Amino acid sequence: MNLPDLKKNKNVIETIKISLDEDLCGGVDVTSVALVPEDSVVTAIILARETLVIAGVDIAVAVFNAVDSSIKCEVMLKDGSSAKPDDVILKITGPAIGILTAERTALNFMQRMCGIATMTKLFVDKVAGTGVMILDTRKTTPTLRVFEKYSVLCGGGKNHRMGLYDRVLIKDNHRRLWRSADASLLNEAVLAARKKFPDVMVEVEVETEEELRSALLAKPEWILLDNMGPENLKRSVAICNGISKLEASGGITLDNVEDIAKSGVDAVSLGCLTHSAPSADLSLEML
Repeated sequence: MNLPDLKKNKNVIETIKISLDEDLCGGVDVTSVALVPEDSVVTAIILARETLVIAGVDIAVAVFNAVDSSIKCEVMLKDGSSAKPDDVILKITGPAIGILTAERTALNFMQRMCGIATMTKLFVDKVAGTGVMILDTRKTTPTLRVFEKYSVLCGGGKNHRMGLYDRVLIKDNHRRLWRSADASLLNEAVLAARKKFPDVMVEVEVETEEELRSALLAKPEWILLDNMGPENLKRSVAICNGISKLEASGGITLDNVEDIAKSGVDAVSLGCLTHSAPSADLSLEML
């Protein structure tokens, strides 16, 4: 699994610093400083408390190192791998006060990221063998998108557009504010977007067969089929006949995603991967 190196992203490092400052507010961990000997050096481990997919272990390492560069971390299980209850994910050795100061921030990142990766893997496994991609959306936590979309990759999913800047996605509100909301002129909206941003991929959302046929006249790279059941999706696939790639979205769950995937679409996008994934159960224990 080829994953991007988040530590090279300046926004990631800045977010880690902000998160630590949220806990410390320019001060110190008063509990640890009050009770733990300053020269105390310990080894701790981060454990999985449930079956999960790992994401964010390198972020945890970055958190510990941001608090105290002398803390040494040994990664036992890498991002993208699976863990069972009581599996050791990360071993940390260094000043006890530094480890305790970083503990909650490191776990907060990892628990959130592992939860997203684990949910993504559930959907990926459901569509195995169909060739369908599981995509995330922009329904992410503000300022944490890069962490959350990275976690989707750890679970075997793929990233949709990162933001408003890297793909045109024409939705119903855009069309209402455009010069015409006429479904038969959807192809003209695609062409207008292409003219304005010729180097940017264009995707358009459709809800009906009429809208689909209109959009196909302009041959957008992607068409989003919104809230369609398996039978309507199959018909849309036949109408499209490979002209554009097709993405199914809306009302998709673990119970119906397999049927959706078997319709012949290229991808399924799911906001729940990032907005509804429960945090994974992890703990840090001193040895």
